[in-house]
Amino acid sequence: MMAKIFILIASSIFLILGITHLVYTFFTNKFLTRDGETNKRMNSTSPILTKETTVWKAWIGFNASHSVGAMFMGLINIMLVCQHFEVYQNSFNILLLDICIGIFYLFLAKKYWFKIPLLGILIATSCFTVAILLLMK
Repeated sequence: MMAKIFILIASSIFLILGITHLVYTFFTNKFLTRDGETNKRMNSTSPILTKETTVWKAWIGFNASHSVGAMFMGLINIMLVCQHFEVYQNSFNILLLDICIGIFYLFLAKKYWFKIPLLGILIATSCFTVAILLLMK
């Protein structure tokens, strides 16, 4: 039962971070730069890869898809744990994948992001780790 609680806590953190990120992406100005000139330049230039988009549109798209990835990870885990906990109990690989994804997000948060997502991801990854240790008993 404790493993289930730790998985639900970890998954909820990823879900909340993903939802918050998506809301910030589309409904706030939090991803605008502090320098308005940079925003204008991002809107008027394309990456070398293609002229079919702008750096700004790519920036919004990357943030949105990143949000959906975190939301999916949280939701799929919550649904599996609530409806089919035996899948977790019998599949070490799912929790190991959750831990690996958490570690990758930790790397990104430490290298590129800031304290709040780093702390949330650290707590979530720690919860996944505790859950896998409890299930291995």
